[in-house]
Amino acid sequence: MIPGLIVAFSLHWGAPAQRDDGWVSADKAKHFFMSAFVESVSFSALRTARVSRGEALTIATVATAGVGIGKEIYDRKFGGDPSVKDLVADGAGILAAGLVLRHTRP
Repeated sequence: MIPGLIVAFSLHWGAPAQRDDGWVSADKAKHFFMSAFVESVSFSALRTARVSRGEALTIATVATAGVGIGKEIYDRKFGGDPSVKDLVADGAGILAAGLVLRHTRP
């Protein structure tokens, strides 16, 4: 699990590409899918640790939102390209993963 998260974070925090900050772009897809991935892995790890489904989903959601917000703060502080649109894509990924995880078998 840890190697997977390291790979995920290294992809998410890679060098900034030249950006066209449109609502639909490869960057927004990366934000969407990375948020969904982080939430899913977090939820799975918490369930493996025998945390209840509701608590695991809540903790995974908050942790994933923290990663997305942290990424934008990092971008702002270290010369990246912070974007509200990135946060919206992160939120959409969190919502999509949350809906799927909520409807999985216990």
